[in-house]
Amino acid sequence: MATQRRRQDQTLPKHFFSTTSTNQLRDFFPSKDTPHIQRTKPAWPHHGYTMEEMLAVEPVHRKPRNMSDWAAWKIVRFARFWMDKMTGMGRAQQVDKKHPTTAVVAEKPLTEAQWLVRFVFLESVAGVPGMVGGMLRHLSSLRRMKRDNGWIETLLEESYNERMHLLTFMKMCEPGWFMKLMIIGAQGVFFNALFVAYLLHPRIVHRFVGYLEEEAVHTYTRAIREIERGDLPKWSDPNFQIPDIAIGYWNMPEGHRTMRDLILYIRADEAGHRGVNHTFGNLNQNEDPNPFVSTFKDREVPKPALRGTGYERSEVI
Repeated sequence: MATQRRRQDQTLPKHFFSTTSTNQLRDFFPSKDTPHIQRTKPAWPHHGYTMEEMLAVEPVHRKPRNMSDWAAWKIVRFARFWMDKMTGMGRAQQVDKKHPTTAVVAEKPLTEAQWLVRFVFLESVAGVPGMVGGMLRHLSSLRRMKRDNGWIETLLEESYNERMHLLTFMKMCEPGWFMKLMIIGAQGVFFNALFVAYLLHPRIVHRFVGYLEEEAVHTYTRAIREIERGDLPKWSDPNFQIPDIAIGYWNMPEGHRTMRDLILYIRADEAGHRGVNHTFGNLNQNEDPNPFVSTFKDREVPKPALRGTGYERSEVI
């Protein structure tokens, strides 16, 4: 047993996660046992995807077209650099730097433990922008005594969806003290920075989130490729059990509950956020309605997951 524990220790990045095996993990958020309530339904039930929609998602990059786009892109690249450093990614595990958001092949794959480190850290901060934007737009609507035209609900749902990603991965791993400190510090800085930035220039924030979601789609696409190649044997095992919270939230059908299937669902969510925020970055922030919850006169509602660079204003308004 001790030998097995030492082997497991060697596969996990130091200081980041507990070496506790998955089936012995402490439940971070056990269900509350009450005398009368059986289950609490999600506030935003997931709308679901077809397999064709999930497989159609690909990493894409919207090239910066002005100084604000360039600034948003560079901030995301700076954050990606430090995320790679802090989560223990080696040089051989990095993709082509000339195409950082579209290249998904590296000399050496990541381990399952390394992927979980990246997933948890990514999702712990990805749920912040939607909440900040939704909250500030809600307050703006109250101050101006005007309708928001559908932006608030989409932004809050985005934040809720990202939190569900985090809760899913928290059922599969247990952060160590260093990772917890990283998350607390990153969230504190990130929330306040976004709060100020959204007050000053919401369009730049949406472009920033669009680029951040490009990184998320890239991350999950690479993980899927490594699972398909057999580089992640635990996750390639068809008997690997994904958390029940994921099965319930995405309504995953029987026969499609592997780790690859789970990441396909999450990647499709991130692709949707990518398209939504790049589109929001193209709109008039105070006047334009949210095209993704609108009824159109002569066309179907746009599908943000399949339009990675977002829709131009002339296409949807």
